[in-house]
Amino acid sequence: MKITLLQTGIAWAKPLENQRRMELAMRRAEKSDLYVLPEMFSTGFATEPEGVAERDGSSLQWMKAMAGQLDAAVAGSVAVEVEGTYHNRLYFVKPDGNVTAYDKRHLFSYAGEQDSYTPGTERKVVEFRGVRFLLQVCYDLRFPVWSRCADDYDCALYVANWPASRRLAWDALLSARAIENQCYICGVNRVGDDALCHYDGGTKLVHPYGHALASVPDGEEGTATAEIDMEALRAFRMKFRVLQDRDSFSIETKTTE
Repeated sequence: MKITLLQTGIAWAKPLENQRRMELAMRRAEKSDLYVLPEMFSTGFATEPEGVAERDGSSLQWMKAMAGQLDAAVAGSVAVEVEGTYHNRLYFVKPDGNVTAYDKRHLFSYAGEQDSYTPGTERKVVEFRGVRFLLQVCYDLRFPVWSRCADDYDCALYVANWPASRRLAWDALLSARAIENQCYICGVNRVGDDALCHYDGGTKLVHPYGHALASVPDGEEGTATAEIDMEALRAFRMKFRVLQDRDSFSIETKTTE
């Protein structure tokens, strides 16, 4: 499977402008099976979503259109309002219009994200063209229990607005998640600035051994494309049986009244 990761700037609260930006990057990139966009790609990271979060589903409709036109899956997160509640929602859209949605579980308390958004409670894995993808958003990267592979996925998607000031953690944790879970990792981050932070990217597709198969240069808009090898992954997991030796545990989910 060929995957393209998009590292772009994001215009604040301008969905149409950002959709055009993403579309141009996707059409210029290598033809792929999956295109992965940053967190809140249509608006920027809105910790105060009133008046910014989408109600009309316009970005989701755009994703469906692009998936159909490119005969590929498209993934990225959008700030959405649903019946008075806000969600940081990662969509995985297939070419036939089928949608899997994951609501970010670990809301970024340092920036007050939990004050406005409702956390997700369901772990989501979606299968596409023979590859199983775990859906994750930004701050989820810091919580390895939530992403622990029970031999139920092959590649994890982390879409983010991860500031340059914490870039060392981003790089280290992407490699750690790949190594400990014997999986591929797609880490997609933005570049540019918003009202609070500077972003320098770090977008990369990480091999199960922990090194980058492809990456976008720091601070630049661009794409990174690479193929993941499922036969090699299965052989690695059979030979070096980390997943079979894993600890057994269960996860309690939090509920919000």
